[in-house]
Amino acid sequence: MDVTDLFEDPRLTTMGLLFEAHAGVVAKLEPVWKAHGLSGLDLNALTRLSRSPRRRLRMSELAVQTSLSTSGVTRLVDRLAGAGLVEREPDPEDRRSAYAVLTEAGAARLAQVLPDYLAAVDRWFVGLLTPAQVEALVEALRIVRDTSNPEATFGAG
Repeated sequence: MDVTDLFEDPRLTTMGLLFEAHAGVVAKLEPVWKAHGLSGLDLNALTRLSRSPRRRLRMSELAVQTSLSTSGVTRLVDRLAGAGLVEREPDPEDRRSAYAVLTEAGAARLAQVLPDYLAAVDRWFVGLLTPAQVEALVEALRIVRDTSNPEATFGAG
């Protein structure tokens, strides 16, 4: 095989498009969460907590779901706790473990952000696709996520 054939491999196009689309959508969404005084990571964590049973996740689960290290998720939760948006709850069955729990203030802040955020998601992402394309994309993303990062669903209801 000629090495230049590798340069034309359609898998490179697929990955390039994924990276470019991700960067483009994030660039369009960033002003929305910034306008509400949050980072994308803050919004991701608050959303994940809001959609989890009892609005809480083990710190280790939140770390995996947000692709953060243990120290990174600790800093994130500390920052969000300082803003009153989450609180840390010790695990009564494991003293080494704790939960990050969405507070009422955190849920209220998320409720303020989500209409603008979802409008931007619709404008710059899902609204560009047909319902069938969205369904197929979600199915494909789940397959890739479940294979490459199966721990991301730990703690999910």
